[in-house]
Amino acid sequence: MPRMLDVSDEVRAEIGDEEADRLLVGDDAPRSYDCTSCRTPGDPENDRTSTVLFVGEETAVLAFAHATCIPSQVVSVSEEQLQGAVRSITGDSPASAQDAGVAAPQNVPGGQAVLGITSGLVLIGGELHPALVVEPTAPIARPGSDGPGDDFLPLLIEQGFIPVTDTAELPTLLGGWSVLLAAGQLHAVLQPGAEGCGQVAWWQAHQALSVTDGWRAAVQKTQRVLVYAAPVGSIGQQPREDLLRDALDKAAAAGKLVAAAMPLAGTPGA
Repeated sequence: MPRMLDVSDEVRAEIGDEEADRLLVGDDAPRSYDCTSCRTPGDPENDRTSTVLFVGEETAVLAFAHATCIPSQVVSVSEEQLQGAVRSITGDSPASAQDAGVAAPQNVPGGQAVLGITSGLVLIGGELHPALVVEPTAPIARPGSDGPGDDFLPLLIEQGFIPVTDTAELPTLLGGWSVLLAAGQLHAVLQPGAEGCGQVAWWQAHQALSVTDGWRAAVQKTQRVLVYAAPVGSIGQQPREDLLRDALDKAAAAGKLVAAAMPLAGTPGA
């Protein structure tokens, strides 16, 4: 039975035509796999499957994912993150989004803080804009520091995010960053890699996140996403967009909000 495997041109260019062809005929493809995105089982003979190549400074690892979760692509990661991907793929450690190659921030106690993301529409200048609101689950320490401060906003400002004093103003475009949307679902926020090595995941969904039809329609129109970020405890989980906007306004008034506009990568359609 033909294998339902997708090898993108980007992946083929990295692994070579011979290896790509061997994968497509089933010589080197697994009989089954755990999806590198959602971590549930997959079968390339029955499930449409993407090849995902994690590329580090010295080594590369080929992983597999449901095509409905993530398209076939090359993901640039650090060598340390690549070892995490190896552990995740081989089952040597508990699966997590960080194991799949995400540059996870550290919290003050030395563990890993999770970046929570909420999608919503923000009204600016009479027009609805697709937005993502990022809030970590714990204070973020600067790499190499053991706290006790929270450096989440200073670190983002160093990356080009701008402090927000008025949510009625559009954030400026941040070069090199983008928001990856595929098959109508949110997959990642990408940032520039080290030394011009392409983009890497700043945040990556453990399982692709659904967005509303209105959010997709807005991003189809604007082709960019407004990304707001605030320290832990500043925004919270808001059940309605008007309450989310109120929380953003309060965070901005308290000097606890930064933002950037990012172009859309991928396709907004379902």
